[in-house]
Amino acid sequence: MSANDRPAAGQPPTATYESAFLKACRREPVPHTPVWFMRQAGRSLPEYLKVREGIPMLESCMRPELVAEITLQPVRRHNVDAAIYFSDIVVPLKAIGIDLDIKPGVGPVVENPIRTRADLAQLRDLTPEEVWYVTEAIKLLTAELGETPLIGFAGAPFTLASYLVEGGPSKNHEHTKALMYGDPQLWADLLDRLAEITSAFLKVQIEAGASAVQLFDSWVGALAPADYRRSVMPASTKVFESVAGYGVPRIHFGVGTGELLGLMGEAGADVVGVDWRVPLDEAARRVGPGKALQGNLDPAVLFSTTEAVEAKTREVLDAAAGLEGHVFNLGHGVPPNTDPDALTRLVEHVHQQTAR
Repeated sequence: MSANDRPAAGQPPTATYESAFLKACRREPVPHTPVWFMRQAGRSLPEYLKVREGIPMLESCMRPELVAEITLQPVRRHNVDAAIYFSDIVVPLKAIGIDLDIKPGVGPVVENPIRTRADLAQLRDLTPEEVWYVTEAIKLLTAELGETPLIGFAGAPFTLASYLVEGGPSKNHEHTKALMYGDPQLWADLLDRLAEITSAFLKVQIEAGASAVQLFDSWVGALAPADYRRSVMPASTKVFESVAGYGVPRIHFGVGTGELLGLMGEAGADVVGVDWRVPLDEAARRVGPGKALQGNLDPAVLFSTTEAVEAKTREVLDAAAGLEGHVFNLGHGVPPNTDPDALTRLVEHVHQQTAR
């Protein structure tokens, strides 16, 4: 029995412990396949756009009442089985003083990219007091959510490193790979420091009341398996091990990671997220036994007819039929121009089709 099969030592079960979402993460029988969506908090909802109007992204992540409201919106509207904390993966970097901003239509932009050993001094330890607003928001949320689990999250060391080294989003990650190949020791030290910061950020969320955590390695699909194992996996493993004692499920997700699925599970996740490129039955073969899977409807399908959405959903559910545990999700985040009603219908359809 692993730590994730029971509440933390000496702790009674939480209100969320018997939820369909946490049962699926623990690979236990469920009343229906649980559903949540990456980027469900915000982007596509008119009520989100209304409350965010005129407030920059990073500022909105630092207002506890606003964070709580945005996180709750999709739970109210779609009846999803879990909430995902509204934030951004660069929040802990901003909290320790990195000069960065999230520019609309671009993404995170870093003023002074990290490319030399001297630049590493920018990355100091993160203290809980520096992200007090996260603790406050999660306390507000858990009081409101009751038996609905809250998923905390953080960016994985590789993806954070890529933003810091490139200075912003990148298609080919030239500077990142140049550093990784050209100065392996500096690269290892950079990722290790980011693993410490990420671990601290996840611990704050769990200690405030998050029922599960997801590590987003959005850009790691740019790597070959040998490079992942040698240059990335040690840092990701360090993050997962740092929160293992809390007894909450740990989810690992990246885009374009079909060739890395086995290694991503090996890094320490209890649940491996799968994008839409690999069917879940094949993903299960690559990951191996002892892990639940999450995914993996192509988000673009949501723009088609209801009949097409239901047909593609059936393909996902059929591929998941033999899994030890399955959390239904999209294969990536909700696109910003998605019709919210399509998501509401999708949740209801999965619940109906999988009711046991």
